[in-house]
Amino acid sequence: MRTRTTRTHRWRRALLAAPVLLASCSTGAKRPPAPDTVTGLSGVATFSGLSHDHVAKAVTYPQVPPVGGAHWPPQASHGYGWQRCAVYTEPVVDEFAVHSLEHGAVWLSYRPGASAADVAALAVLAAVNPAYVLVSPVPDQAAPFMATAWGLQLSATDARDPRLTLFTGTYAGGGQGGEKGSDCAHGSSLEQARQALQEGGG
Repeated sequence: MRTRTTRTHRWRRALLAAPVLLASCSTGAKRPPAPDTVTGLSGVATFSGLSHDHVAKAVTYPQVPPVGGAHWPPQASHGYGWQRCAVYTEPVVDEFAVHSLEHGAVWLSYRPGASAADVAALAVLAAVNPAYVLVSPVPDQAAPFMATAWGLQLSATDARDPRLTLFTGTYAGGGQGGEKGSDCAHGSSLEQARQALQEGGG
C-alpha cells in the first residue's frame, strides 16, 4: 500500500508539473521587450502588420534585409524551410532567412566588402546565442551593418557598436516572430535553400 501511495503521489506531481513544462515550450510565450524600453537600445525601427503566409516562390520585400513577411513553407524540397543559423560569407536566401526570423532569429548583416575584422566582430556577436543568430553579407543594404529581428531593425556604421550587442542579446531566441522556441540551428544549408528557390521558380 505504501508503494502504491508513493507512486500515486509521484504521478500527481508529474501531472501538476506538466502544464509548466508545456508553457515553457509554447509558441505563444511572452514576447521580448519593446526596443524603447531597453536602456541603451536607441534607433531601432519597428514594423507591424507583417504577413506570416507560407509561399514557395521568390518574394519581393520592401526592406533590405527584410524584417518579416511571407516566407518559405516549413518543408523545402531538400531540407527545412528556414535558413540554418550560422555565419555565412555569401548572401543567404531571403525567403528562408525570414522564416528564421519568425522562429526568433537575429540576422546580423553587412555590406559586401566589409573588412575581415568587422565580419569577425559580428561572428563574435553570434556566439551570444549561436542557435538563433545568422550572419551574412547583404548587397544594397542601407547601412554598413544591420541587426534585424522579426519586425525590428537597427542600422550601425561600426561593427562594434554596443547597440548591436544589446540588440542581439535581447532578441536572439526571442518571441518577437510569434514562434518562440522553434528551431533555427538545424535549418537548410545555403545550397539547399538556393536549390529550393530555384525549383520554386525563384
